[in-house]
Amino acid sequence: MKPGYLSEFFAGVALKTMSAVEADPARSHQHEINGVQELIRIFGRAREKNSLPARFVYLDDSDQPIVEEATVTWYDARLLHPKRSEHRMYFPRTTVSQCAAEGDLLVIGKPQEGPVLVIIAQGGSTIANQIRWVFGIGQTAFEGFSVREELETEQDRIQFASTFILEQIGIVVKTREETFLDAMLDKFGGSFPPTREFSAYARSTLAEVDPRYSPDSALMAWMEREEILFRTLEKHLLADRLSKGFADDTEGFLQFSLSVQNRRKSRVGLALENHLEVIFMKHRVHYERAARTEGKAKPDFLFPGGKHYRDHSFDASFLTMLGVKSTCKDRWRQVLAEAARIAVKHLLTLETSISKDQTEQMQHHRIQLVVPRNLHSTYSADQVSSLLDLEGFISLIRDRQQRAFQA
Repeated sequence: MKPGYLSEFFAGVALKTMSAVEADPARSHQHEINGVQELIRIFGRAREKNSLPARFVYLDDSDQPIVEEATVTWYDARLLHPKRSEHRMYFPRTTVSQCAAEGDLLVIGKPQEGPVLVIIAQGGSTIANQIRWVFGIGQTAFEGFSVREELETEQDRIQFASTFILEQIGIVVKTREETFLDAMLDKFGGSFPPTREFSAYARSTLAEVDPRYSPDSALMAWMEREEILFRTLEKHLLADRLSKGFADDTEGFLQFSLSVQNRRKSRVGLALENHLEVIFMKHRVHYERAARTEGKAKPDFLFPGGKHYRDHSFDASFLTMLGVKSTCKDRWRQVLAEAARIAVKHLLTLETSISKDQTEQMQHHRIQLVVPRNLHSTYSADQVSSLLDLEGFISLIRDRQQRAFQA
């Protein structure tokens, strides 16, 4: 296995689209997985009936996966036949299997250690696209499994975007940068600093990155570095707190756990805004962060700024708003209620492989998606033609402001 690659967690993985027989619980209480001849590459030939512990996970585009522990059975139905073998894999009826439908994505992963991972992802969903991207397997034209072993090519390297997808299926990616731990403890006094301060520190460790030349690459480099540094500091501080224990304080433990999760979620979005703000400053575009438009609406970024927006003599065609969301889900609709004067709204995200249905809905609602150039390869060719990268967005803003202030 190779640290930092999928092989660190998986010995092999197989993906297929579920058939009606596999998905319909009315057909059988025991679900047969078809086309399992390919699974011999991962699980080997069965010499007896093997009952293997398994973790079942159902995913759709909500933030609430369904998880259940059960078993899978791997065996050769013709073990005693002199010439033929017929390997099969069965899994019992579970809460997860009850959610399955024909056309869903089925993933069977053999881990380096621990239970077999069985994932069912809603067909056509963003998360199904993302899982295909993480494991390097696109849409297949045949009914059987697509299988990958070794998982140590460059496409298998775990990056910033893939870390969050893996964590949705229960894989905890260990990202640590011990080189900076002592410096962070000294600088921040053994606690978490404000997000803006931490973002600035992360950028300072990558002095060679200049956003003026490649804003897309700079943004991804800064986000990945900040994520690694944050988790390094977090692991140290959490270990220190956990070592003190909670005794019988169950409520205290639950509050502590919730605070950890909330800090992770809020920090990523704020870090993204912090780095974007520096990029806009470096490119000398006029902007205002969280400027008020109508009512309580506050777009993440408004160009040139709030006073121009509120000045109705200022040509609305020179106004631009940018919503910022590290992941979209259905939250992209929130930007529709912001900045009524601006017809086409821009939304920047680090979400990979958003489903075609969802990007078409965004286009229907006149939302222009901005995705860093580094992530365009996770989208289909049709989708890429409608995406804007960060460099293109900055060029659009500079052009609008040049025309606005020359008028």
